[in-house]
Amino acid sequence: MTARLIDGKSVAAALRAEVAGKVAAARFMPGLAVVLVGEDPASSVYVRTKDRAAREAGIEARTIRLPAETSQAALLATIEALNADPAIDGILVQLPLPRGIDQRTVIEAIDPAKDVDGFHPINVGYLYDGRPALVPCTPLGIMKLLHAAGVTIAGARAVVLGRSAIVGRPMASLLLAADATVTIVHSRTRDVAAECRRADILIAAIGKPEMVTAAWISPGATVIDVGINRLANGRLVGDVAFQTASAVAGTITPVPGGVGPMTVACLLENTLTAALRRRGRSCE
Repeated sequence: MTARLIDGKSVAAALRAEVAGKVAAARFMPGLAVVLVGEDPASSVYVRTKDRAAREAGIEARTIRLPAETSQAALLATIEALNADPAIDGILVQLPLPRGIDQRTVIEAIDPAKDVDGFHPINVGYLYDGRPALVPCTPLGIMKLLHAAGVTIAGARAVVLGRSAIVGRPMASLLLAADATVTIVHSRTRDVAAECRRADILIAAIGKPEMVTAAWISPGATVIDVGINRLANGRLVGDVAFQTASAVAGTITPVPGGVGPMTVACLLENTLTAALRRRGRSCE
């Protein structure tokens, strides 16, 4: 068996084009502010990617770069100003933050209506409760990939490998809302491999290179690899051992080119959603 690939690049390109069309039809320019504290190389590259994608979609992108020695009070003051700025519809604080700054305090300072990362406790609670919310971009992108690939979610056994607040937990909530039977597997799970083998849909989001082998995968299962890990030789790999897993899975995402492009595309969609809601307009 050779697994069918889910091309995240093409699905993301279609979503970006859809967002651009809706922005043009809306007849106003949504505003996205990205706050970067420090000079982390990976974060800087990611911020530039977001900036370029936003501008291509007709969204005004404002990048606010603060030095690594910025105090928590100064960062909170920056967020407060963006909360009050009528030209800004979405606020994203790039993670991780330097030592000495409490991530939870910073996230909670963002206006939930502008929280395009979907990390504010109000948006987390709304997602869990099944109410309209700004949803974390990576899990949202994964749901779109599953739909684009024609994967049946309702009634499926879904296993989420990883319980982070950024991917694992919101991913489980979205799958549950789509009528999957969901299991979250984590470091304290007794037999991780056995739990994964039960999955019709396996979402790997643990940040450990090629940890998920073919022996962990049920024949014909859908495998979504969220991990992006750089090896000592510079090669990028996911959390799934792609070559061997592809011989067992029915459908699989590659790394790179799978989930990654969807995260940025969904950020643009969230920004448009936030902008429309703030103006009392439909998101459809």
